[in-house]
Amino acid sequence: MATEGYWAEAPLDRQRVPLFARTLDATIAEDDCVRLFDEVLGAVDWSPWEAEFGARGRGQPPIHPRHLAAAILYGLYRGIRSSRKLEEACVYRLDFIWLLEGRRLDHSTLAKFRTRFREPLKDLFRQLGRIALTVGLVRLGEVAFDGTRVKASNSRFQTRTAKTLEAKLQALDALYEHLLAESELQDIEQVGSGSPTRLPEELAALEQRREKLLDALDQVHAADEARRQQGVNPEKNPAQIPTTDPDARVMPNKEGGYAPNYTPVATTDGHRGFIVDCEVTAEVNEGPQAVASVDRIEETFGQKPERVLTDTGNNSGQIQAAMEGRGIEFYAPVECGVPQSGNPAYREDPTQAVTPEQQSELPRNDRGQLDKSCFVYDAAHDQYYCPQGHAMPFEKTKSDERGGERVTKRIYRCQHCVGCPLAQACLSQKNQHGRTVTRDEYEEVRARTASRMATEAGRKLYNQRPHIAETTFGLLKRVMGLRQFLLRGLEKVKTEWRWACTGFNLAKLVREIARLRAELTQLATEG
Repeated sequence: MATEGYWAEAPLDRQRVPLFARTLDATIAEDDCVRLFDEVLGAVDWSPWEAEFGARGRGQPPIHPRHLAAAILYGLYRGIRSSRKLEEACVYRLDFIWLLEGRRLDHSTLAKFRTRFREPLKDLFRQLGRIALTVGLVRLGEVAFDGTRVKASNSRFQTRTAKTLEAKLQALDALYEHLLAESELQDIEQVGSGSPTRLPEELAALEQRREKLLDALDQVHAADEARRQQGVNPEKNPAQIPTTDPDARVMPNKEGGYAPNYTPVATTDGHRGFIVDCEVTAEVNEGPQAVASVDRIEETFGQKPERVLTDTGNNSGQIQAAMEGRGIEFYAPVECGVPQSGNPAYREDPTQAVTPEQQSELPRNDRGQLDKSCFVYDAAHDQYYCPQGHAMPFEKTKSDERGGERVTKRIYRCQHCVGCPLAQACLSQKNQHGRTVTRDEYEEVRARTASRMATEAGRKLYNQRPHIAETTFGLLKRVMGLRQFLLRGLEKVKTEWRWACTGFNLAKLVREIARLRAELTQLATEG
């Protein structure tokens, strides 16, 4: 058994007054990252935040916004998002105590601060991004745009359809009328008049609930109408509106099932992985944000990215045309109707038929029929040629709605399908009038994107997209714990997402500065 003097003694006695007291600064190591956090935030211009405060009145002077922002951003770096957990860290964690110089921030102050400074927060995001651009950590050569799912602050079971909302509204109206009649009866008995000047508290609370139900009912009716326009029968598959956070939308989860979610988007620079733009939408498809993201990047950094990489969900013709109009190379998998090299339909003279030996190599679509890429377009005569070399002249136009935009399609029909040896592979069983091919205004821009993606350099560049885009979301969710939003309402959720992306960039900037300083120190030592 070890003797009493075997064990190490405590460095400090709880009851003894030390002769030389340790400073707060001595509690933090010289190479601790919290020092760089403080240094970087000290170099930021906080005047937009200071402008939000009015003239000083009575009471204690306010805490400078830099310290409150530092607590939130450093907390995100340490995986602490809850305002109550931050309040606890300000009291018990030495790194927080050092960063805030002993200031104790209560959770209500932090919670209000988190949602108050939306515009100054955008300015802070911009300042950190430009610092990274200045030191060469952001280059805007290639950027990756992508979206993800984050759960709303709403239970997956707290959703209602129009039918259930109408039933609740009817029950609430009946209860309201009953309580109103009782209130009027009491007024008559007490003062002899049935005209109270204001509603009792219980009735006022019911009135507020009724207004919320009516708002939710309007939203669900609008969602049902949108489904109807998309060809979905709302009677069989009605829309559902979250009751706790009505701004959220019921969307499919990546882990399976459905729940009230938001779709945050981020555009990440390919050089060192900094987020150069962020936004949140309450829609399933983040595609409409792709072009807007490029415009916001130009506003933030004063220049546009050279190349944009994204996935199949954001490859519409409208997006491709908008990117091309801005002088940006666009990379995404696209379905192109233009025959590419290796396709037997790719031939010098489209009026000549594909040889019988090559007909079996013609590409097929998901229905097993000859794909659109088997047909060659002749711009000079505005007609297509089928694999047998027959002309397919223009027949008519047809309009279609895509992504909220009306697109005009031109339809071309072949008149030589009867007796054609490829008819069985080309036509569906219901087709009695010849094979048709459609062409819209974005066909050429899709062909240019497909040609770019078909090159070896294009494939090599696009293979970087998963690492650039998805690493960002992995770190935000795994390290910062952002798998569910704490705030409710789209505007507050947007602010919460920007806090997270700003904290992500700040942490990355701190690490990069530490790396650069270490490299400079090593070079100086070797020299």
